[in-house]
Amino acid sequence: MTTAVFSPEQIAALSAPLDRAKVQTRSQAGRSLAYLEGWQAIAEANRIFGFDGWQRETIAVQCVAERERTLGSSNRAGWGVTYTARVRISVGEVIREGSGAGHGIDVDLGQAHESALKEAETDAMKRALMTFGNPFGLALYDKQQREVTSSTPPAASRHAPAPQRGNTSAEPDAEQGLDPLDPATIQQILATVRGLPRPALEGFSKAFRKRFQIPADAPSIADRICQRRHHDWIETFLVQHQAAA
Repeated sequence: MTTAVFSPEQIAALSAPLDRAKVQTRSQAGRSLAYLEGWQAIAEANRIFGFDGWQRETIAVQCVAERERTLGSSNRAGWGVTYTARVRISVGEVIREGSGAGHGIDVDLGQAHESALKEAETDAMKRALMTFGNPFGLALYDKQQREVTSSTPPAASRHAPAPQRGNTSAEPDAEQGLDPLDPATIQQILATVRGLPRPALEGFSKAFRKRFQIPADAPSIADRICQRRHHDWIETFLVQHQAAA
């Protein structure tokens, strides 16, 4: 007799509608696109499967384009890089895979490669997780979004995070990183971070303080997570932490 992989509680969670509060939107090519962020997908996997209940493995990665280009209105010399990746998600005996692409644009070639690679791996991870159900964004593939719980139709939020530096829908803009986060997003980030195992939480706190030059005598970093640049850095940290787990 085959042993069930998922508990009744997990099946209920995977079958539940997607909470619209967890959905972000952005404008691309004249259209409004709804999506889940990478850290949100990881948080849902930890919530449903358990911190030690799933694994993520990058099984293929390739740089498919690298070219010189001009950046922004100042026409600075820079680079454009594109990667593709394939990621495998394992939950017990259930294995799902997803492919993704990432684009890096930067004056520094190494930074362009880094941005493109991270974006490709995150994109592939989200596509693999999406096959498990609505909480991972499956509901967003329905144009009518009938499995997204909200009485309000989706609209582009003024607090929606800007495309990553590697996103080709817009040029990098350092000022966008200073945009404030809305309270709901801050609370979601804090809840996810506080759910990390203690060694990872300590590593996160140390790295965040170093990256954003938080004074050593500051008792907490929770009140320092307030801008889009903090959000983007934390998302990258969480993705890398899960990859190393």
